[in-house]
Amino acid sequence: MQQWELRAAFARSLSEMYGTEVPAYTTLLRVSAEVNADVLAERGAEAQRLGSIERVTAERHGAIRVGTPSELRQVGRIFAGFGMHPVGFYDLRDASASSVPVVSTAFRPLEADELARNPFRVFTSVLVADDRRFFDADLQARLETFLGRRELFPARVLELAARAESDGELPDADAAELLAGATACFALSREPIDRAWYDELARISAVAADIGGVTSTHINHLTPRVLDIDELYRRMSGLGITMIDEIQGPPAWDGPDVLLRQTSFRALAEPRRFTDGPGELRVRFGEVEARGVALTAAGRALYDRLLADVDTRRASSGRPRAEVAAEVWREHLPATEEALDRAGLGAFTYRAVPGVPRPGSSDVHEWVRAGAAVREPIVYEDFLPRSAAGIFQSNLTDAGRRDDAHTGAARDAGWMSDALGREVADPIVRNEELTRASLQALNLEIS
Repeated sequence: MQQWELRAAFARSLSEMYGTEVPAYTTLLRVSAEVNADVLAERGAEAQRLGSIERVTAERHGAIRVGTPSELRQVGRIFAGFGMHPVGFYDLRDASASSVPVVSTAFRPLEADELARNPFRVFTSVLVADDRRFFDADLQARLETFLGRRELFPARVLELAARAESDGELPDADAAELLAGATACFALSREPIDRAWYDELARISAVAADIGGVTSTHINHLTPRVLDIDELYRRMSGLGITMIDEIQGPPAWDGPDVLLRQTSFRALAEPRRFTDGPGELRVRFGEVEARGVALTAAGRALYDRLLADVDTRRASSGRPRAEVAAEVWREHLPATEEALDRAGLGAFTYRAVPGVPRPGSSDVHEWVRAGAAVREPIVYEDFLPRSAAGIFQSNLTDAGRRDDAHTGAARDAGWMSDALGREVADPIVRNEELTRASLQALNLEIS
């Protein structure tokens, strides 16, 4: 099995497992497929502007949490076996009003052809146990001792993943063993939980308890992609499934969809075994996403300014966020892909149209206008810290606590790269490389 086949099989295996653990996830998949089919029937080829229906239907992004740099490095080795590389750095500690003491990256394919074959992503968070806003020295020491005693990833799984990474493939028998072993690493453990220890961490952060209060890791959500997230939200609510209060990310509006919109059904109470008897926890939820056009560095800077503008207007007016955001988007964001491109805000590639006379200009926009080249949007393959934190926060029953009199522990993309022993790719730089390569292939430039 080639790496992309391993990756596709891994996504399917995790999805099947998660569906047995969280039955509402199966409902989410069914409704997502129904919405996608309806959108395809209504919009035709336009519905596949940001990816074929086959890709969209198969697409998943998972989320896991680990406790230490060592665990992070090991899980990076496993994902590398499936052709998934760390992309982006996300600090969720200050992105939410709730206590979320983690930093994150996402593992996914890098190359466009690999993304087209299977774009499986896993958003991976690691606890920041030395951040004094959340953990004092005594709790940090006890937490690190607890985490140091556990083994999340068996040596055999790590060995097979390393071979898959180095060889780019595995023989069928080894592939089956890797898939079974890696999937089992992310299954919900049935081992009894120390209630007192779990509750001590939960008083600070439910996320910290989910990471450091148990002896294993697990899939927190497995996210399908939908072509109309507003319709998905309506249909899930109509089935009596409790959704979070709002869709995270950019608003619905009449212009191009950009970046990422996400929502989820609320975390469900799941029976769990405790050392002092049965209980239940609410830590896993069903997320769904709609992906849009990636933005350039200038586009992301504008996006951040628009978010700040939305916050300011909401504070003074009290109007619903979706209403205010749509208003801000109409005022400041170009209303077409062409305008988004010409303003240098959207990320695109370009390809020549055979048989069409080439303009004398070297400006790619002139080629597109003359029909000699086609502008193709780069899909946003990554995540938004505020949206991710918003999903986390919306599924917490308690905001936890933090002491901002203390200084937070320093974390950045360099720290993440060092912890992983692998370079964390910058998604904006990666998209710039894709744009530049497409222009070089045509011997063109952007004016």
